[in-house]
Amino acid sequence: MEESSNTTKPGPGLGPEAGRSLLGRLARPLAVVLLIVVAVFAWQWYDARVQMSGLREELARRLRDSDADSRDARIVSRQTQEALREAQTKLTQLEAKLAESQNQQVALEALYQELSRSRDEWVLAEVEQILTIAAQQLQLAGNVQAALVALQTADARLARSDRLQFTPLRKVLARDIERLKGTPSLDIAGLALRLDQVIGQVDGMPLASEQRSAGAPRAAAARPEGNLWARLGTEIWDEVKQLVRIRNLENPEPPLLPPTQAFFLRENLKLRLLNARLALLARDQRTFREDLGVASTWIRSYFDARSRPVAAALASLKQLGASGISVELPSIAESLTAVRNYKISREKPSR
Repeated sequence: MEESSNTTKPGPGLGPEAGRSLLGRLARPLAVVLLIVVAVFAWQWYDARVQMSGLREELARRLRDSDADSRDARIVSRQTQEALREAQTKLTQLEAKLAESQNQQVALEALYQELSRSRDEWVLAEVEQILTIAAQQLQLAGNVQAALVALQTADARLARSDRLQFTPLRKVLARDIERLKGTPSLDIAGLALRLDQVIGQVDGMPLASEQRSAGAPRAAAARPEGNLWARLGTEIWDEVKQLVRIRNLENPEPPLLPPTQAFFLRENLKLRLLNARLALLARDQRTFREDLGVASTWIRSYFDARSRPVAAALASLKQLGASGISVELPSIAESLTAVRNYKISREKPSR
């Protein structure tokens, strides 16, 4: 009992053997701890080595992938550059074609403007010619209907061209058309035709002197036939009666005309009727009626009024003399002036 108490509770004055035993006992746990630490470090080193190996493999894989991606990128870049060069080439060709098409468009526009200008000038020239003819019809023949048709034709020609700049001209034409429509209608052509018919009948109308000469043989034929002395006495009595003539001055007999004077009478009558026709076309009513009056007087004086052709001619001349031909005609100078001024305004810019 005393020895156990001495061993468990050593005193301060222990010997060397006791110290070595104590160190031995302490070294065992330290060794165990050291082994554990070494094992831990070994495991960590192994784990780090494994991780490093994995990282190297991952890095190598990624490098391989990166190289592959880089190769693909270089291929794509090369293809992109080739496509870019092709696109630039095509763009250059397109720009050249665009410039060519623009030049062609400019040329076509210039050609269209020239053709349009030429077409408009042609239309204006045609309209001016139509209006000139209409003005001549009004001034020379007084033919309102022909002038109206001409104005309507000119307006239709401007309408077919479908040009907005012709609108003012069409307004002027419309005013002249309305003025012509409001003009009283006068059939100058019909009156002139009737007068021509009378002129054509002059050669066929019988003279009054021809009727008298035709009656003389009838009187001679009515003489009674007898012996020689009776006929001789009758002829002597006729000669005596020719020495003294009693004439009724209230109803003078028509003069006897030789054939040459009859020919000139008919020709002068035709000339008088032709003068009346010219006065009709010129709207000179005073001269027209005077010529018709003189012609009627000559017909009553020198022609057989009882014959049908002479009576028909006198009736026609009377109806013609009663016709009023002094109608104030409108003028289409406004339309003609408007067309000419428009042509001048178009010619100024081109100069």
